[in-house]
Amino acid sequence: MESLMSGRLLFVTLLALATAVCPMRGETRSGSASGGVAVPTVSATTPRNVVTAAARHQQKVGRFFIEFRSRYALSYGHTFVIFGRMGKAGNIIDREVAGLHPASNSALPYILGHYIPVPAETGESDGDLDDRYRSASWRVTLNEQEYREVVAYIRKLQASSHLWQATVSNCNAFVGKIARSMGYKTPGVWLRPQQYVIKLREMNGGPNAVGYTGPPG
Repeated sequence: MESLMSGRLLFVTLLALATAVCPMRGETRSGSASGGVAVPTVSATTPRNVVTAAARHQQKVGRFFIEFRSRYALSYGHTFVIFGRMGKAGNIIDREVAGLHPASNSALPYILGHYIPVPAETGESDGDLDDRYRSASWRVTLNEQEYREVVAYIRKLQASSHLWQATVSNCNAFVGKIARSMGYKTPGVWLRPQQYVIKLREMNGGPNAVGYTGPPG
């Protein structure tokens, strides 16, 4: 009798251990296959749309934006765009710069570029991310699909923009192509960068659009 009770006790103990270690069918334990990140618990009775909504909510890490911006410089300034993600409070999580400018810190290519095309770069230049030099800006928030389309266009434009020329292929023209790809109207490329961004903002977002205007440069 005592050996029978011991056998039953051993069976119950082993069954309890198996249940504790192995998740029941239809459940997912947090911190297992998800690499330590909790995932929604799913049972056979959970509606599929509820599961999908929960998954999308976890993937949402913030809003996206593109900002058309100009900055002061020793010359008449520079026009470019900043794009990236924002947190729920509107703080910037990450950002990247795209803009057309001569591929040199020397003044010589800049001077020559007023007469003939010179080699260009399409990334960040000195002072782009320093708010002390910002002369005007206009920020547009985007959903994920819109952001992906804009970034894809920027990448394509960067890959095909190799020359800078002050009167035709300048920084305003580069930014204008991005704006037009988004369906916006654009001003003439011969404006000073600050005036270009102000005009772009007024043409598409109105005088009360979210933006910034500094002192005349």
